[in-house]
Amino acid sequence: MTIEKHDLHHEFPEYKDEIHHLKMNDAHFARLFKEYHECDHEVHRIETGAENTSDDYLESLKKQRLHLKDQLFSIIKKAQTVA
Repeated sequence: MTIEKHDLHHEFPEYKDEIHHLKMNDAHFARLFKEYHECDHEVHRIETGAENTSDDYLESLKKQRLHLKDQLFSIIKKAQTVA
């Protein structure tokens, strides 16, 4: 089984510049980005076997990661319409 990277730069490579700009200039985006990164890192560690946990916990982390990604993407899209 191949473990995919889910960091935002892999998820949205076409928004690389917008992501960087928002991380530097929007505190809310930066906080959500940090939460997303930490959540994704934990999911990756579990999926690669570095940490063991229940399937329910892993699924809850994946849902949290998806929710954060949706919020971040919404901010990215709004920033594009303003620019």
